[in-house]
Amino acid sequence: MQKTNTLFLAEVAIFGALAYLLDLLAGVLSLKFWAAGGSISISMVPIFIMAFRWGLKGGFISGLILGMLQIMIGPFYGVQIVQILLDYIVAFAGLGFAGIFANQVTNAVKQNNVRKIILYVTFASFIGCSVRFLAHYAAGVIFFGHFAPEGQPVWLYSLLYNGSYMLPSFIFATIVTILLIRTVPRIFTFNKSII
Repeated sequence: MQKTNTLFLAEVAIFGALAYLLDLLAGVLSLKFWAAGGSISISMVPIFIMAFRWGLKGGFISGLILGMLQIMIGPFYGVQIVQILLDYIVAFAGLGFAGIFANQVTNAVKQNNVRKIILYVTFASFIGCSVRFLAHYAAGVIFFGHFAPEGQPVWLYSLLYNGSYMLPSFIFATIVTILLIRTVPRIFTFNKSII
C-alpha cells in the first residue's frame, strides 16, 4: 500500500509538471495570438494519462498541479479571485473528469480493441475538455467582456475566443493520447495492487 501511495504521489507531481512544461512551450510557440491567455497545446495529455492510470483522483490532482504552477510561475492572467479560480483551478482540475472512463480505457487496452480505445479516449477527453472550456467560457463572460469588439455580445466573444484554442487542443490532445496508448499500452494496464 505504501509503495502504491508513493508511486501515485510521484506520478501526479511529475505529470502535472510535464503538463505545465508542455503548456509553457505552447505559449511560447503561439506568438501571443490570444491576448488574455490560451494556446493550442497538448498539455492536457499528461493529465489524461493520469486520469486513465489512476482515475478521477489522478486526473484532478495532476490538473490542479498544472493550474497551481501557472498561478505561481506563469504565464498568469488574473484580475479577480473568482476569475483565477475558474481559469486556473476549476479549468485544469476539471480535466480530471476524463477519469470517468479510466476502467473502460484500461479494459479496451487489455483487449487490444482499437475501436474502443479511440471511442473511450475521445469521450473522456471531450468530457475533460468540456469542463475546462466551460470554466474558461464563464470567466470570459464574467470578467473579460470588455475585450469584445463593439456590438458583439459578450457570450459570443467568449465562445469564439475560448473555442478557438480549446477545439484544436481537444483534437490534438486526443490524437496524441490515443497514439501514446497504442505505442506504450503497458503504462495503462499495470496492476496497482501488486506494486
